[in-house]
Amino acid sequence: MVNGPDRGLGSRTVQGGYARSQAAEIDAGLRAHMQKVYAYMGGGLALTGIVSYFIGSNEALMVSIWSSPLRWVAIFAPLGVAMLFGFRIQAMRAVTAQALFWGYAALMGISLSIIFAVYTDASIVKTFFVTAATFMAVSLYGYTTKKDLSGMGTFLFMGAIGLFIAMIVNMFLQSSALDFAISAIGVLVFTGLAAYDTQKIKEFYWEADGHEVATKKSILGAFALYTDFINLFLFMLRFLGNRE
Repeated sequence: MVNGPDRGLGSRTVQGGYARSQAAEIDAGLRAHMQKVYAYMGGGLALTGIVSYFIGSNEALMVSIWSSPLRWVAIFAPLGVAMLFGFRIQAMRAVTAQALFWGYAALMGISLSIIFAVYTDASIVKTFFVTAATFMAVSLYGYTTKKDLSGMGTFLFMGAIGLFIAMIVNMFLQSSALDFAISAIGVLVFTGLAAYDTQKIKEFYWEADGHEVATKKSILGAFALYTDFINLFLFMLRFLGNRE
């Protein structure tokens, strides 16, 4: 016959084992979720790169887009899709969110094709790999750190808005000093956002989410990290890119 204290010990052991098992399931689910986020992000970057290189290496296409009113579509269409994505993601189905994400990545490819007319191919490739290494490091930090990064989110978001305004102002001022400051601050802001968004994606994960909600969370997370990567790449290109 098992006495009272032994029964209590056995109960705690079973409860402890169940808790560890449940934690392991959540951890495995979180890893799968993050892998899905990075897979969507990587696919979006690949699509953007393919479209951008195809147009950038075709002189006739470049002229037809950037020497006509189509250039305004190339410039502003991604912004319109991004706003639609941000405001309507909760209401749309997962399959619609997927289609919108791939459409956004393709439109960004058209928009970024202009860099092939400004920078050498070698410097674009070099900058991409430097950006990828930087992004992986800070994203890993955001995933593994125990420090709460939520406090820096508002600061970084306001910094991104300030950068956008400064870039518009410098279109008229043409100040090389301001351009350098914008580039430096841009690298810092989007490096920070990559870590912040990674932690936020991790915290938004919930093991009880259904397939529809989980898929939309994966796509929304991929969209945030994709945007961070593209902006970080463009600001780094200002430093590392060799002009044609």
